[in-house]
This record gives sequence, C-alpha cells and structure tokens, in this order.
Amino acid sequence: MAKILVVDDDPHIRELVKVFLVQAGMEAVSEAGDGIEALSVLEKEKINLVILDIMMPNMDGWDLCVEIRRLYDLPLLMLSAKGETRQIVKGFDLGTDDYLVKPFEPAELVARVKALLKRYQVIASQIVTIGELQMNRKTFEVTKGQDSFTLPLKEFELLFRLGSNSGRTMSRENLIEDIWGYDFEGNERTLDVHINRIRERFPEERYHFKIRTIRGLGYRLEAGES
Repeated sequence: MAKILVVDDDPHIRELVKVFLVQAGMEAVSEAGDGIEALSVLEKEKINLVILDIMMPNMDGWDLCVEIRRLYDLPLLMLSAKGETRQIVKGFDLGTDDYLVKPFEPAELVARVKALLKRYQVIASQIVTIGELQMNRKTFEVTKGQDSFTLPLKEFELLFRLGSNSGRTMSRENLIEDIWGYDFEGNERTLDVHINRIRERFPEERYHFKIRTIRGLGYRLEAGES
C-alpha cells in the first residue's frame, strides 16, 4: 500500500486529509508543515505521493514542487484555496500532476490520489514486452527486432497500460481515468477508437498479441497467441 506525505502549514488540514486517506486504505501518512520540513521527510522516508499546499512559510508549495521535481520522480497533488485559472496553470507548469481546490470533497481527493498512484505504478515499470513488441516507457520507443515504431502518445500509453497488465481485464472507466485523467469530459467512444487503431497497427498474426473486448467490462490484452 502507498505512503503519502501531506505538506500544509495548517495542522487541521493535515489531520483531515490524513483521516480521509487512512480510511481509504493508505498504508501510512506522514506530515510536514512547510517545504523545508517536507524535503527532510523525503530524505528519510520512502514516500509514494506528495500532497502539498501552496501558501506556506520558509518554502512555499511553488518552490517545493520545483525541488521535488528536480530530486524525485513522485506524483504530486497540489491542494490549495487558490482556484484561479492562472494559479492552476502555474502549478502544472511547475510540474504538479494534479490540482485540487479547497474546499474539496473527501471522495474526490481519494479518487485523485488513487488515480495518480495507478499512473505512476505503471510508469515505474519502464520496459514491457508484449508478444513480439518491446515498449520502453522512458524513451517511448516501440520495437520489434530491428524495427522501430512511433506511436501517438495516447496510443502508446494505452497499449503500455494494457501490456503491463497482460491477461487482466481492465475496465473502461479505469483505462479512461488512467490515460485521459480524472477530469476527462469526453465519452467512451474515444477509448474504442484508440483500441481499434492499435489493433489495426499490430495484427495478431504478426505481433502475437491481441486486445480482446470483454463485453460489459472493458478490454484485456492477451499475448503469446498466434
């Protein structure tokens, strides 16, 4: 299970977030009151995700975001009362993965944390072999022997996600959330179109894998079948 670091100068907010996350099954929640303290915690503990406020003494959330991005490969969720578009854009420009405005619903916070953890869990495994293909998440290369392919980003992420869970049925909802994000406002047809494009690019008889539609549930990648 995941270990979360909550960084906020308000101890009541830290405690509130901690309660929500522990109830959702997170392994443990560490706390820090500012950016300097947060960096100290990161040096000593194995943290899987950081939730950080913006307005804090000593080192604010903007600077902390930059430092974490420079030193670590961790999912970041900014949690702030600053809900103006320019503030949200600034957060993403500095490297946050998600941004949630206070006040927030506990269920939404937990959902966003879980989505980020899923996304980074896949990324942590950088190379996946799918039938005759090898996919490198770090370089975004797709190879078959000496041949190299370039895929559109969403197709790459979708195939990588399915390949990382070969033999397991992935729900449509989870795939959309993992690849397009929690706030995706499109429809499931977008997922279907990308799946069909991948099928057309990589016929089963040549690449020895297929993406099976599991009616009413989602998709499952099956490798090793000719």
